[in-house]
Amino acid sequence: MYAVIEAGGKQHKVVPGKRIKIEKVEVETGSPISFDKVLLVCDGDNVKIGAPYVQGGQVTAEVVDHGRAKKINIIKFRRRKHHMKHMGHRQWFTEIQINDIKAG
Repeated sequence: MYAVIEAGGKQHKVVPGKRIKIEKVEVETGSPISFDKVLLVCDGDNVKIGAPYVQGGQVTAEVVDHGRAKKINIIKFRRRKHHMKHMGHRQWFTEIQINDIKAG
C-alpha cells in the first residue's frame, strides 16, 4: 500500500515505515502529524485518485528530526565585466516516518 501526499508544495510518494524529508514544519520532535492532502491511495488493484484530493484520505506520521540539507552553491558570473558573486543556501527540512495510510 502506498499514497501520494502534498506537503510544502511538493508531492511525495509514501509507504508505511518509510522515512522522508519534507519542507520544515513547526512541530516538535517525536510528536504525531497528519496529512489530509492525499492525492492518490493505492492498495494492490484498488486505486483511489482524488479530484484534487481523496475524500477522507489521511496519512499519519511521526516527526523524527529537523535539520538542514547540504549546501547549494550559487555562482553569478559576468564575463569580461570583472564580476563574480558567490552565494550559498541550506534549506531547512523535517524528517518524518510514515505510520499509517487511510483511504477513507
